[in-house]
Amino acid sequence: MPELKLSYFDFSGGRGEPARLALMLGRIPFEDDRIPMKTWTSVRDQTPFRALPVLEVDGELITQSNAITRYVGKLAGLYPDDPLEALRCDEVMDAVEDIVTQAVHTFRIEDEAAKREARQKLAEGPISLFLARLDEMLVERGGEYFADNRLTIADLRVFVWFRNLRSGTLDHIPADLGDRVAPHLSAQHEKIRALPDIAEYYDRLGAP
Repeated sequence: MPELKLSYFDFSGGRGEPARLALMLGRIPFEDDRIPMKTWTSVRDQTPFRALPVLEVDGELITQSNAITRYVGKLAGLYPDDPLEALRCDEVMDAVEDIVTQAVHTFRIEDEAAKREARQKLAEGPISLFLARLDEMLVERGGEYFADNRLTIADLRVFVWFRNLRSGTLDHIPADLGDRVAPHLSAQHEKIRALPDIAEYYDRLGAP
């Protein structure tokens, strides 16, 4: 097993969280390097693209969140071997990346009124669309998992995104939006949150 160090921000969410969860569920040893936001600017230039997450694999720095999550998913047995199932897994992960990127753009808006308007449009449009389509996709694929009829990193990626929406930390986006628009995703979220390892992890962090 390679020596792994996963560097990401010091909070329980975001683009680095699915890889953390996959490594934990797979019992894969790794250094969980949590970088406080207040110190990020002092270390930013040490990362290849001035962004996180970064995975160090036997000393080699690897970037891009979905690539990292796929790699650790393979190590943890949470990524499909079948090419079609792998494609379904990748589709879901990339869809979440698309909508997360749209939300991240709003963080750059300094004017509060403009930010409110942008977030409300995002909630009513793209976020609701992605929630509804992923909800339909989950049902079409059996109602429990997005690929391979088992838990994969696709489910973890959606879980982390859905959890973030529920947290209410995104101002002007209703915390109950996901539960209203995507009931099957909501039910899946509860099942994943109740997995013993997941429950222990968030309880230990004091996180909901």
